[in-house]
Amino acid sequence: MAKIKYTKTELKYQQDALKQFTRFLPTLQLKKQQLQQEVRVSVEKLAANRAARKAALEKLAGILPFFSDADEAARLASLVEVTAIEASTGNIAGITIPVFERVEFADIHWDLLTTPWHTDDCVEALKESLSLRAEGKVLEKQYQLLLAELTTTTQRVNLFEKVKIPECKENIRRIKIQLGDMETSAVARSKIAKGKSGQLILE
Repeated sequence: MAKIKYTKTELKYQQDALKQFTRFLPTLQLKKQQLQQEVRVSVEKLAANRAARKAALEKLAGILPFFSDADEAARLASLVEVTAIEASTGNIAGITIPVFERVEFADIHWDLLTTPWHTDDCVEALKESLSLRAEGKVLEKQYQLLLAELTTTTQRVNLFEKVKIPECKENIRRIKIQLGDMETSAVARSKIAKGKSGQLILE
C-alpha cells in the first residue's frame, strides 16, 4: 500500500478517487460481459467455418481424382484465380475488428466441349474452399482482437474491484481515524491550556 498523508487534502483526494473508481467499475463490468459474449460467438463462428471448410475439402477430394493427369490438374488450377479479398471493419465494445465480405475471382471462361463434365463442380468447390479459408483467417483475427480486449478489460475490473477500491476505502478509514485522534488531542490540549491560563489569572 502506498504511503499516505494524514491530512484533509489527502482525505479529499482519496474520496474523489474512490468515487471515480466506483463510477467507472459498472461500465467496465458491462464491457467485460459484452466481450465475453462476443468471444463465445466468435468461437462458434470459427467452429462453423472449420466444419464448412472440412466439408468443402471432402467434396473437393471426391472430384479431384478425375484430374489425376498433371496437365488436367494444371488446367484446372488455371481456371481459379483470386483477384481480391474484400473486408470491411466493424466495432464491438469500442474496438475495431475486421469483417469478412467476399473473395473476388477472375472471370475465366472455358470451353465446355473440350473440358471434362466435372470441371464446373470442381471449380466451384475450389472457389468455396478458398473463400472459406479467407473467411477463417478474418474470423481468427476477430477472435484474437476480442480475446486480447477481454483480457485487458478483465485485468482492469480486477484492479478496480480487488485493489483500488479496497485500498481507497482503507486509506479513508485510516485518515479519518488519524484526523479524529488529532482533533481529540487538539481539544484536550486546548482544555489544558485554558485550565493553566485560568490558574495563572487566579494566582
